[in-house]
Amino acid sequence: MQNERKSGMMYTAGSYVIWGLIPIYWKLISDVSANEILANRVIWSFVFMIILLVLMRKLAPLKSVLKEITIHPKKALALGAASFLISINWFVFIWAVNNNHIIETSMGYYINPLMSVLLGVVVLKESLSKAQVISFLLAACGVLIMTFSYGSFPWVSLSLAISFALYGLAKKMIRMDAAVGLTIETAAVTPFAVLYLLFLSRKGSIQLFSGDIQTDLLLMGGGVLTAIPLLLFGHGAQKIPLYLIGFLQYIAPTMTLLLGVFIYNEPFTPSQLLSFVFIWSALAVFTFAQIKSVQKKKAVV
Repeated sequence: MQNERKSGMMYTAGSYVIWGLIPIYWKLISDVSANEILANRVIWSFVFMIILLVLMRKLAPLKSVLKEITIHPKKALALGAASFLISINWFVFIWAVNNNHIIETSMGYYINPLMSVLLGVVVLKESLSKAQVISFLLAACGVLIMTFSYGSFPWVSLSLAISFALYGLAKKMIRMDAAVGLTIETAAVTPFAVLYLLFLSRKGSIQLFSGDIQTDLLLMGGGVLTAIPLLLFGHGAQKIPLYLIGFLQYIAPTMTLLLGVFIYNEPFTPSQLLSFVFIWSALAVFTFAQIKSVQKKKAVV
């Protein structure tokens, strides 16, 4: 039992470490437009996932899910929504990284757990605890400080947080194997990605297969980079309790924040620091409340 928990922690933490380091990868192809990077990420993720499903012998579950969504149109709509939302999330993240907004992406993923709870209240009619209300007020103060200090709305942070929270909600409606889910999600948007690359090719402005082998490999490798952490997470998260996943999920935004400040020298002003202090305080209250809730449930059992 303890060995299983330890391996679960390693797999889950490993997935968040990879997600935290992804900005370095996208920076290597910053001369390619965010649109083309996204199109390649979708296509090569789909190709890699099909190969992986064949190797893992999971084509049967894929076929059964495809059959199920043809019978239940609501599931097909939820999958379509999930595909659209994750595509938006990927695009905003790639654009932000390659336009020197890494710190804002970090804030987006710090806010994300709170957005998920807010969606639970609005969509699933769940009730908020006092600690969660305090968390939202603190996070809102952080966002307002960021807005006034920048002189503009932090759309990158909120776009990432909202799109990923909505993606999580869509996925909750269609529970399935992580590998199968990613294959179907990428399959749904792959035709659009292919059409976009054909459009770029006709214009003569495509970067893929234009002579730079390093760029080609990096664009194709984006598919592998997308799938591996997701598979690690899917494998590890099953072996550890939810509150532990809640702790580990802050690895990725912390790493991206450190990358933005210390590696890519993005400006980190005192007002930004104050904004993050409010958000970190919100997360501290939120996480502490979650742990207490888990402990209470254990005591009752």
